[in-house]
Amino acid sequence: MTNHARPGGLTRRRMIGGLASITPAVAMAGTAAGTASAAAPDPYPALGADVVKEFRTAWDSYRRLAWGRDELRPVSGSGSDFFIPGGTLGLTIIEALDTLYLMELDSELNAGVEWVRNDLRLDQNAPVQVFEAIIRLVGGLLSAYAATKDRMLLDRARELADRLLPAFHRSPTGAPYRYVNLSTGEVRGTEAPLAEIGTCIAEFGELSRITGDRKYFDAAKKALKAVYDRRSRIDLVGTTLNVETGAWAGRTATLDPPVDSFYEYLWDGWTLFGDHDLKAWYDKLTAAVLKRLAERRAGRLWFRQADMTTGKATGHNQSELTAFYAGLLAQSGHLADGERYHDAWTAVLGKFRLPPEYLDYRTMKAVNPAYPLRPEYADSCLFLWLATGKDRYRARARDLYSRQKRHCKVANGYTVVDDVTASPMRLGDLTPGYWYSENMKYYYLLFAKASRFDYTDNYLSTEGNVLKGLR
Repeated sequence: MTNHARPGGLTRRRMIGGLASITPAVAMAGTAAGTASAAAPDPYPALGADVVKEFRTAWDSYRRLAWGRDELRPVSGSGSDFFIPGGTLGLTIIEALDTLYLMELDSELNAGVEWVRNDLRLDQNAPVQVFEAIIRLVGGLLSAYAATKDRMLLDRARELADRLLPAFHRSPTGAPYRYVNLSTGEVRGTEAPLAEIGTCIAEFGELSRITGDRKYFDAAKKALKAVYDRRSRIDLVGTTLNVETGAWAGRTATLDPPVDSFYEYLWDGWTLFGDHDLKAWYDKLTAAVLKRLAERRAGRLWFRQADMTTGKATGHNQSELTAFYAGLLAQSGHLADGERYHDAWTAVLGKFRLPPEYLDYRTMKAVNPAYPLRPEYADSCLFLWLATGKDRYRARARDLYSRQKRHCKVANGYTVVDDVTASPMRLGDLTPGYWYSENMKYYYLLFAKASRFDYTDNYLSTEGNVLKGLR
């Protein structure tokens, strides 16, 4: 996110798709290519099986070397803490549960559920980042409940949400504080990025839907409204808000972190729960983004940074995390722009072996050359494939998957890259929890015919948790 720090690790990314258009679209493509093309063997079932094999190998390494820890360091063969230094909330386990279910790895799934039942401690006397806890832990527990129907998982999700609510309820504006102590409810962190304020309505709304208790949805919507009500006269919002005073602490308008998923969850709240306010807010803010931030360079669509009051450009860097926006545009009625934006990121892969964390899109040079195993490009491949039926989006995902295997695979799984411009690439030592929740899930759903997934009626959260569409 505009490189705002993440606690002790890396973070991150949906889908409401319809597969109805896929079969005819692919058939037409095959016909156009001729009989020989139509007879070519389908490479995707084997790729789907390969994704399961790679996932299972990495999971086995995590169980052997770091079971119960938040994340695995696959190069050194050790565990890592994400939320609480010296403590654990089992992040990788919770992130992986619905992926294990989709891949029909039921023995591994059962082991993870039992860890949550017997070993997850939510009463630790320590602060946690509210945003990360909601999208990764509450969301992961809810998707695991949807998969298994084990009531314990729902109870743990609700217990955690209740421990996070003081961050919302103690705020004068309704925008949540950044951190809350799980045991005492003490809050801190008054200057909150927009993604952290606004990315909770899918998880909290689903919890309200299941339990019948509106307090979770209401808290999440109030947080979104706190931002929307403070938009500028040209309908742009900044990056950071003081949750006590309501004053803007960062006045740059951007789609990049730390804003990104704020826009995503406005749309998702409408799609999941039919809230007309959220759709109206999304439409108004998106119209301003497309008018004020969209920029075409060398025929490619990018989104600049600008002053939220004047709309004047202030920067031309783009984060790989923002690649998710291609899918969101397609989902929300802007398909042509979504495809154009995905084409821009595909051009990046024509220049780099793996996409850098940040680049200057005017020069196509890396600003931050790291590759933290980000899933957003593959996320949009899935979205756009579901929206259009065009096989090129599966092919693009296949290309990135092969690159990740070539450059990120190590003895104990997969690791982040510190510098994609170095030759050879300089590797880091971390398998982020989102790799289990997002990357490998997106590839599996793209390549395999997942029998436990409804391709016509589904929802994946910003963290890849399947809150709707599990069979």
